[in-house]
Amino acid sequence: MTESLNPALARRIALAAQGFGEAMPSIVRANHLRRTIARLGLHQIDSVNVLTRAHYLPAYSRLGVYDPRLLEADAWGPLRSRRLFEYWAHEASLIPLPLQPLLRWRQAMADAGETGWKGLRIFARDRRADAISILERIRNDGPLAASDIESGKRRAGWWEWGDSKMALEWLFWSGHITTATRRASFERVYDLTERVLPQTILALPTPEPAAARRQLIEHSARALGVATAKDLRDYFRLSPTEAHPAIAQLVEEGVLQPVKIDGWNQSTWLHREARRPRRIRHAALLAPSIDLGTRPRRAPLWHTLSDRNIRPCSAAHLWILCSTVPA
Repeated sequence: MTESLNPALARRIALAAQGFGEAMPSIVRANHLRRTIARLGLHQIDSVNVLTRAHYLPAYSRLGVYDPRLLEADAWGPLRSRRLFEYWAHEASLIPLPLQPLLRWRQAMADAGETGWKGLRIFARDRRADAISILERIRNDGPLAASDIESGKRRAGWWEWGDSKMALEWLFWSGHITTATRRASFERVYDLTERVLPQTILALPTPEPAAARRQLIEHSARALGVATAKDLRDYFRLSPTEAHPAIAQLVEEGVLQPVKIDGWNQSTWLHREARRPRRIRHAALLAPSIDLGTRPRRAPLWHTLSDRNIRPCSAAHLWILCSTVPA
């Protein structure tokens, strides 16, 4: 029998799954930040800088004031102490290192030219030799950024990448290289994956693609609490073909439980371990463009709160989550 949830309970479940409503620490330490990122499964990277670069905001929304250097150390600090790596998960994201094996199938597809932006796929085929020459330069010369390679014929515009940058991004997407660090300008500096990621991570077995996608969907469900199929697959940017078998198996195993939310006409699932708080007390500044649990495409979950409890600040692309989400 499918359980029915009223929208208020569904919202509280979703907020609790995302880490809202818990007491904020008086001093935020590295372990607080790591637990938050582990709960979310990823931290989307965004160079948009209204108050600060947007990827610093999700932790602030949940933990309060913290030292951004904690995040920077785990993402781009000394290799021996890193806990995160960069890759395409939802968009460009910081991801806990233990999830790296779950994304190797995507890297293999990119290497074969079967996924990724159209402009990058040419480097898997016709221009593979050009990309491999850049890979060999990194192997011999050490970490490089696109600006170290470009011939000076830079194109105007934020996304108008030159050929070298396109080749680097294909190498990145296909797992040959990863982010060694970020420069003060936020430019990505690339190095060989085996020189950046810990050997303990690289030595982990590679799961079958179907098993990896099933685990990614389970991570999505745990982080979202209650979600539609589109929510579940969009969290790690899975296609319907990739996601639906995983959802079906998790339903069969009882990890996902079908529920009906009053007023919704979409199939919805509840993670079996999702908390059901009676009340959420939390005040936070949200960046919904990168905060996946509260992003606009989940609007059916939030629209009845928009007047009182979640207030858009459209000029800054931010929302305010007010202090109490009622029963």
